[in-house]
Amino acid sequence: MSEVTIPDAKLTRKDFTSDQEVRWCPGCGDYSILAQMQKILPELDIPRENLVFVSGIGCASRFPYYMNTYGFHTIHGRAPAIATGLKVSRPDLHVWVVTGDGDGLSIGGNHLIHALRRNVVIKILLFNNRIYGLTKGQYSPTSELFKVTKSTPYGSVDYPINPIEIALGAEATFVARTIDVDVKHQQEILKRAHEHKGSAFVEILQNCNVYNDLAWESVTDRNTKADNTLVLEHRKPLIFGKNRDKGIRLRRDMTPEVVTLGGEIDQSELLVHDETKPGMGHILSRLGAHFPTPIGIFRAVKRMTFDQGTHVQMDNAKKKLGPGNLEAMLNRGDTWVVE
Repeated sequence: MSEVTIPDAKLTRKDFTSDQEVRWCPGCGDYSILAQMQKILPELDIPRENLVFVSGIGCASRFPYYMNTYGFHTIHGRAPAIATGLKVSRPDLHVWVVTGDGDGLSIGGNHLIHALRRNVVIKILLFNNRIYGLTKGQYSPTSELFKVTKSTPYGSVDYPINPIEIALGAEATFVARTIDVDVKHQQEILKRAHEHKGSAFVEILQNCNVYNDLAWESVTDRNTKADNTLVLEHRKPLIFGKNRDKGIRLRRDMTPEVVTLGGEIDQSELLVHDETKPGMGHILSRLGAHFPTPIGIFRAVKRMTFDQGTHVQMDNAKKKLGPGNLEAMLNRGDTWVVE
């Protein structure tokens, strides 16, 4: 009698939904991000036991509890460091980091930068609502200049951090931005981040309707988003606007400007986006107040990963020195016996 094999059942969104009650404020943008992640994971065909979500401290840090996968709720700002150790020791795992603008860019700023520059194969999602939500409304590293909050009653005099430019400056090999309420776009970006063989940084513009409502209204309001959002598409000209009649070109001094298409100006004069060009992302990340907000992939390039380099070194060391002996290493050299 031949052996009968039962094929594995196809995973669904429900399989990635934990039994924990989701406890964010009603209307929080985190609900949408959680929903999109749970929707795309079945399409990636990854066993749940090979998925890990690592978080720090903040509203976003509850994310691992709501995913029916493995997860770590770690300490403030250290999620990228813990995720790095996990990925290097278990290269078979798919590791996601969930952080916020406070957790990831204040106390966790250095950990974020070094995880990206090392090109560890982890995917970092930074929820940016430009406020400290969990601690009840203090200004954050991304809050705008002169922001009035509980901790800055006369307005913040700190210039805000640009998360995209931080990631680009750290030489992250994948840098992108999406919006919590743009469901289709968010799913596409999350899938691309997963497919990338290296560090991936995704800034998600997210609304805190309790302490910083309408922070991203210009790119979420149906009446204004078309004129205020620039959707980046690889090898396509930078065109935006409700009527698709506006574009961005470079002046002779290499500074960008917004132009209206028609008459003497056509698409041939516009800047064409290229995810692989080093300078393109920097130009787009620094567009000023009179420009639309870019969303999409700023940079996507290939480079040796930290994981690969580490394991090559370990394999070479084993070939040269043989398998390690932890007890022998701890007891070699000078030792003392304390009685």
